Amino acid sequence: MAGIYIHIPFCKTRCIYCDFYSTTKSNLTNDFIQALCKEIKMRKDYLKGEPVETIYFGGGTPSQLSLQDFQKIFQTINEIYATSSCKEITLEANPDDLTPQYLDQLSQLPFNRISIGIQTFNDPILKLLKRRHSSSQAIQAVAKAREAGFNNISIDLMYGLPGETEETWLKDLKQAIALKPEHISAYHLIYEKGTPIYKMLHKQQVKEVDEEKSILFFTQLTQQLAKAGYKQYEISNFCLPDKYSCHNTSYWQGVKYLGCGPSAHSFDGKTREWNISSLTQYIKGIEENNRIHTTELLDTNTLYNELIITSMRTCWGLSLEKLSEAFGKEYYDYCLKAANKYIVGNLLEIENNHLKLTPKGLFVSDGIMSDLLKI
Repeated sequence: MAGIYIHIPFCKTRCIYCDFYSTTKSNLTNDFIQALCKEIKMRKDYLKGEPVETIYFGGGTPSQLSLQDFQKIFQTINEIYATSSCKEITLEANPDDLTPQYLDQLSQLPFNRISIGIQTFNDPILKLLKRRHSSSQAIQAVAKAREAGFNNISIDLMYGLPGETEETWLKDLKQAIALKPEHISAYHLIYEKGTPIYKMLHKQQVKEVDEEKSILFFTQLTQQLAKAGYKQYEISNFCLPDKYSCHNTSYWQGVKYLGCGPSAHSFDGKTREWNISSLTQYIKGIEENNRIHTTELLDTNTLYNELIITSMRTCWGLSLEKLSEAFGKEYYDYCLKAANKYIVGNLLEIENNHLKLTPKGLFVSDGIMSDLLKI
């Protein structure tokens, strides 16, 4: 099986924390759609006949596209892969884009999952982050999506935000749970170099939360969602029974995927490649039949390290059988030797021949995974 990721680079405005590639040059939408469809056709052999089971439209803000834009993209995908075999087709959307009229248009398309970027229900913080929606619009967006027939809804939350307290984070969690989305992704704010919020941090206009608060927020996150019936199937992802993200899970399981659009990454099992992070150069390259991209041939150490980083993030953990089969005794022994002190310390455990983090280990997962890597 395989997946397709489509990167839609357009945003009305840029959020101050975002380091994903995006642009506000919406006047290039038509040229982009033409180039994207051409790229999909140009790269029809990349997945080598693997059936496509998931498609994910990310960004940027995919909900900036029109019905006609999506129809052109799906027509192109259908010509090569067909969406009939897809079990999950996701659209990322901003709450303020999800009007009843727009949702009615989306319901005419093959989307069966919608991921809504809410981040927080705190209006002052939303304003600080330069988000376009209000808390009431976020709540209404979920309700409107339900009314439009979407029964697989994910929402994004962020914590560790400037000015956030234990009380405001608990309020966010309670509001999120009250909406009963099938899936919740919750990420700690990272001050990525080059973003406006990174500059604000260094000008002391905002203050980064300390480690103690970060741990408290994460504890509240896991406890509150567990009480509400959500399973933590990956460090930052929670779902109601059987509602995990099939597309994102395929990344963590090393499944092949094709990424199209500016800055989009692809993986064929042996190499990773990514398109140029420039809309104008992306369009120009595709028009001239000279896609501008970088390819990395993954050596054994890199493939092993990626297996560790991706699989250990999940509730299923690392299959020791898969590790042995893919990398042999040397890597198997290396991994278990490095893991031993964490097993003794009850931070890792082996269950059904899978090495996995314990609840205690989740709090220090980065350090554990780092020690399992082979440099």
